[in-house]
Amino acid sequence: MQQNFTAVIKQDAGWWIGWIEEVPGVDCQEQSREALIETLKVTLREALELNRQAYPCAALKLATKTCVKPAFYFGGICTF
Repeated sequence: MQQNFTAVIKQDAGWWIGWIEEVPGVDCQEQSREALIETLKVTLREALELNRQAYPCAALKLATKTCVKPAFYFGGICTF
């Protein structure tokens, strides 16, 4: 699934600065607009990969932490 992100960019005192609205911490500064866009892409890619490594299958892990008690349940402890 490909996801779109919003890059906010502007020129300030001779530098181009920008950030990705949807991902905190992805902000960059370059001397040209083209270099800034490329640096934002690289930084975003790295941030997303770090998040994947730090939180692998987070949604799946949350979904599997459910204790199901069938009709013949006689007690016990759910472990994960």
